[in-house]
Amino acid sequence: MHLLVLGGTSFVGRAIVEDALRSGAEVTLFGRGRTNPELFPGVPRLIGDRDTGDYTALEGGSWDAVADVSGYVPRHVGQAMDALGDRVGRYLFISSHAVYERTGVAPGSDENTPRRPPVRDTEELDEATYGPLKVACEDDVLARYGTRATIVRPGKVAGPHDTMETFTYWVRRAARGGRVALPADPAQPVQVVDSRDLARLVVQLLADDRPGVFHAVGPAEPTTLGELIETCARAAGTQVEIVPVSPDGAPRMFPLVRADWTTQQRSAARAREAGLPATPLEVTAADVLAWDRARGEPPLPFGYTPEQEQAALSARTS
Repeated sequence: MHLLVLGGTSFVGRAIVEDALRSGAEVTLFGRGRTNPELFPGVPRLIGDRDTGDYTALEGGSWDAVADVSGYVPRHVGQAMDALGDRVGRYLFISSHAVYERTGVAPGSDENTPRRPPVRDTEELDEATYGPLKVACEDDVLARYGTRATIVRPGKVAGPHDTMETFTYWVRRAARGGRVALPADPAQPVQVVDSRDLARLVVQLLADDRPGVFHAVGPAEPTTLGELIETCARAAGTQVEIVPVSPDGAPRMFPLVRADWTTQQRSAARAREAGLPATPLEVTAADVLAWDRARGEPPLPFGYTPEQEQAALSARTS
């Protein structure tokens, strides 16, 4: 399989390229060449820029499939499709669960869950626009390629090289052990998918030339946020005591905390049937811990600082 990856040197794209190379695919990368340029020596790189619309490097080539990891707004996707035309067999677009309506969703919802209305009049990515922009991208891919289109909607992705680092917060915090402040209900369901499982699904879908829409969620067995923290502690060889605390004063968008629990209870049945593996959560946690320690545990953008956590625990017991 000759595979073109739009992106491919950050987190999810990196995992897809690694899996594709292991499977024997011939991979070509397209991007600006600025993120981790030392990765994948020997893999052809086509230099362009989706923000400026520079797709000149794509002229003349042909590929069995393209995996679009870096398309966030309709212009990105539309210009890429215009540049590629019919010189690709299958177009796989990495979307998001943010495309779905937030209300009226039952536990176990599948890929037919109603989506949010598409947005095309902005390229500003924020909580309100990210999902609707992805809806517009999905629609455009399906309109252009029809049965040659494949949509993958990951939930929260976890694994080494995670650029969002929300799962990393809990791995690192559990590794310290002791009393852990949780500004949420420990019984909240939580779904995370290992980046390598997501990559395996993507490459398998392309190898099988399979159309359709697929959830990429994990782990295999339902888990709660409290159980996830305890699993991270087991992976680190520590013990934790989870202490529910008031969300008042907690940092906004706390790692993996969700108000609507049904968004963390989506069905992965279709993706499992298509080849989505199920790496045990403890393995994912152990691998993230090793990666985080190897890079020197830099400051994280989410969650409590140690001082904030201590204040929350003190308020809980006062």
